[in-house]
Amino acid sequence: MGGGTTSYREIEETDLIVLWGSNARETHPIFFHHVLEGVRNGARLYVVDPRRTSSAAWAVGHLPLDVGTDIALANAVAREILAAGLENRSFIEHATSGFEEYRAAVEPWTLERAAATTGVPAAAIRELAHAYARADRAVICWTLGITEHHNAVDNVLALINLGLLTGQVGRYGAGLSPLRGQNNVQGGGDMGALPDRLPGFQHVENDELRAKFERAWGETIPPRSGWHLSDMFKAMERGDLTALYVIGENPASSEADQHHTMRLLEELEILVVQDMLFTQTAELADVVLPAAAGWCESEGTVTSSERRVQRVRRALPPPAGVRDDLEILCDLGRRMGKDLGRPSAEELWNEVRALSPAHAGMSYARLEAADGLQWPCYDESHPGELFLHGRLWERPVVGPRAPFSAVRHEPPVEELDAEFPLRLTTGRRLDSYNTGVQTALFASPMRRPETLDLSPEDARQLDVADGDLVRVASRRGAIQVPARIDAGLRQGLVFLTLHFPDQVATNELTVEAVDPKSGTSEFKAAAVRVEKVTASPERPAAGAGAAAAETAAAKETVPAPALAGVRS
Repeated sequence: MGGGTTSYREIEETDLIVLWGSNARETHPIFFHHVLEGVRNGARLYVVDPRRTSSAAWAVGHLPLDVGTDIALANAVAREILAAGLENRSFIEHATSGFEEYRAAVEPWTLERAAATTGVPAAAIRELAHAYARADRAVICWTLGITEHHNAVDNVLALINLGLLTGQVGRYGAGLSPLRGQNNVQGGGDMGALPDRLPGFQHVENDELRAKFERAWGETIPPRSGWHLSDMFKAMERGDLTALYVIGENPASSEADQHHTMRLLEELEILVVQDMLFTQTAELADVVLPAAAGWCESEGTVTSSERRVQRVRRALPPPAGVRDDLEILCDLGRRMGKDLGRPSAEELWNEVRALSPAHAGMSYARLEAADGLQWPCYDESHPGELFLHGRLWERPVVGPRAPFSAVRHEPPVEELDAEFPLRLTTGRRLDSYNTGVQTALFASPMRRPETLDLSPEDARQLDVADGDLVRVASRRGAIQVPARIDAGLRQGLVFLTLHFPDQVATNELTVEAVDPKSGTSEFKAAAVRVEKVTASPERPAAGAGAAAAETAAAKETVPAPALAGVRS
């Protein structure tokens, strides 16, 4: 099962919190309230992030690593723990496997080598290693700063290794927590929205598990894993995928290398979009199915980052011509020759409970009474698990041992060179979400137009001031955007969001380098160059501010040359 091992309450009561590749203050603001409560209760906060973000302002230590060096840093932390004799030897021997291979893999990562590779001072690496290993209870949290890389899964495994090395997992207040970007990302995975899983994270290639679903559904399920999103785009390019049904997603704006993405979407034989808003992807669609807003116009459940399943209740009916997702899907099934009936959300949930052991005890009545329950919850007398993997501390261990993973550092796929000397990374801001579809339709006093954020050192070298219009080019395309000087950025690093694709098409720059294990593109590490636009009559005077900069923002496209030396 894939989910965070800890609960939000534990964040408030732990002794040390590491935000690794996460600016939770802006991207997970509700969760960050729990972090702040933990800090107020005495927890020490460390932030590992290339940028000095607003989250780092609350930390006792900020480790500003170079983009794409997370494994090098994690391996160095592990080596220092081992060199200092701070590993939890009894836990390692009792509950884990693969330790000797892992120890050999991290041995070359001295503090000095890691400092040279990551850009983080050796003293800061040592401090984090000792603080984490010596803490009675510690939690590592991560987000897209770790997972939007060509080696995303290995990055996560490097952090899991640290938990196993120190025994910081399977105990109250000690764990590993991936933070989800919106309220039901976890629930989507739980319900089988993964290419190799059925609901409850049951593997589709397991004959016994698959047979259970076949009996319940009266259908034969293909006994093989499907395609993840990146595989789908590769299949489009081969001509093996010619029809696409998009529900609540906007790949026309959200996928890397936007020129390439748009071409493939436009070449489909049929594109169907089911969504509550008319997205850029919907503009390309042959059929658009208007759907209800899940948070206020539908019935059902959502699952949070702490594995808590909660009820969603319809507060008002959808507008005329708009239908609930469930109604649309069942009607489509009938038109395609399969009568799925007219099940209510509760009836479908009871089907999930009958097929997924982790959800079996979560009746609507119990969810209502408890204001949500955390899976696994095996029967109606089970309270739900506050934290996972307590089995690793039982004697003997219940189930398999937890494996160490010997992972090696790999730099970003796209190297910097004289033509593209700067590293572009992407992220979110507090006032907006992803491609802006859900947030751009309402005003926010915090919102400002898109800018290219760059360090004071790079600004001086480029003779760029706040508000100056600059051209940002990668090997795939170019855009124009006002500049903003950010003292939280290190020299050589620039930053953009994805929030305003109509004005600044950031994904025309990003690289379609895909992690083969997860299918995630490397949104966090493109090579770019920046040039001041001196000929633009709309260029605002230095320091003219965001209002003038907004009128200057414009999109520019250039041909997308071949990606020499870049693998995808």
